Amino acid sequence: MDAVDNKKELIYPELGYEILGAAFRVFNEIGYGLPEKVYQAALEKEFEIRGIPCRRESFSPAKYRGECVARYFADFIVDGKIVVELKVVKKLTYSHARQLLTYLRNSGIRLGILLYFTSEGVKFRRVINSGRPKAF
Repeated sequence: MDAVDNKKELIYPELGYEILGAAFRVFNEIGYGLPEKVYQAALEKEFEIRGIPCRRESFSPAKYRGECVARYFADFIVDGKIVVELKVVKKLTYSHARQLLTYLRNSGIRLGILLYFTSEGVKFRRVINSGRPKAF
């Protein structure tokens, strides 16, 4: 399979590119070294400017036998299709991806984008909810 075919396989490619463009704009505007909440507020404003619908700090319950046993708050759910989680770290760890995957499984959303703001710029990872059983 060549690179062109791989692009056809991406989930919500246009919306994903818009999200990344907004994150790069935020980084170019305010730089590195600020708390995560500042990037979150700036990204929400950039989504608004670009007309990208989102919900900030969206509640996602973890259920056991139909009852909520824990609460998660995803940084953003964009257009009801993509969970976006922000981090201000030098390097991502497995626990960051697992946190996002938990949000995806609990919400039933298929795609997540993990954005992390580093001294070298914005980096990202796409995380796919493969439909495996929930962690809870």
